[in-house]
Amino acid sequence: MKATIKDVAKLAGVSFKTVSRVINNEPTVGKDLKEKVWVAVKELNYQPNLSARQLRGTPSFIGFIYDNPNSHYVIDVQRGILNECRKQGFELVIHPCDSKADDIHDEITAMVKRSHIAGLILTPPMSEMPSIVNLLSELNVNFVRILSGSSEPDTLAPCVYIDDRKAGENITQYLIDLGHRNIGFLAGEPEHLSSGERYQGYIDALEKNNIPLNPNLVVEGEYSFESGVVRTKNLLNSGDLPTAIFASNDEIAAGTLFAARLMGIAVPQKLSIAGFEDSPFSRQTWPKLTTARQPNSTIAESAAALLIAQVRSAKGDGEQESIVNGYHPQLVIRDSTCPAPQTEDLIEN
Repeated sequence: MKATIKDVAKLAGVSFKTVSRVINNEPTVGKDLKEKVWVAVKELNYQPNLSARQLRGTPSFIGFIYDNPNSHYVIDVQRGILNECRKQGFELVIHPCDSKADDIHDEITAMVKRSHIAGLILTPPMSEMPSIVNLLSELNVNFVRILSGSSEPDTLAPCVYIDDRKAGENITQYLIDLGHRNIGFLAGEPEHLSSGERYQGYIDALEKNNIPLNPNLVVEGEYSFESGVVRTKNLLNSGDLPTAIFASNDEIAAGTLFAARLMGIAVPQKLSIAGFEDSPFSRQTWPKLTTARQPNSTIAESAAALLIAQVRSAKGDGEQESIVNGYHPQLVIRDSTCPAPQTEDLIEN
């Protein structure tokens, strides 16, 4: 038999009104009572009637809008948002879309009005599009953006930002410290701020070490395995041979590793490779990839907590909590990098 709110109240030793207040995350309930109620909810597998809450005009849904082909990234972000939603009694509405579609503004407007959501979480490239940000502001929707940068770009809405520039500098500096001077850079799509930020970090490290930028070692492309394969082959067949390659994400880096193996280039003895994000790609390759750890699930949890705090603050249900807004990806050293070879003859005979 399906558990009711009265069953939860009886097990927790509280009134059913207290259970209701806990499930609706009202700030008047003490911590000890909340813990008792949630233990009972979990034990009985009680499912609150969210549709009824919606009819009472209390939005109980957080929306996640994204346009990203990287399934690992999307899954990590979903997991993080869900973790926070479950803690705070919200449900998650997931809405994939095409950010380049002509009717994207109409699609988002319809989704917002149809879903009766409490707020939205945006990830790149949606979070970096001024037209989308302005649209949501005009719709008077609570939203939080996850984006690349060292600080919030404006005051339109809260952000959780990732310092890709400093992380890019740290990766490049690590390669320089290993003795590499000819370091290739494989960029992501230019519409992603992360690509430009990581590239600027690469430039910063070169400049700090008085290493001239060789534009022939910088190759634009996509955040994909296939793009990494093609660009690496082209780069290693050119006249300017790198001893190391910094790929803008782990998918590209995995493609670089695959191309090097096809061309008979020993990694890392002849070519060091570094990626970015610490995705499963970085741990499933051989050798495993040096990278920068970007805790996507933790970042997404922070974004959800920030959004829920914003929603409750707007309703007058409590002051906004202090939440970490900035993240700094950390260098993870693995087996795909080593000191620079003494010769630039990368291809073994």
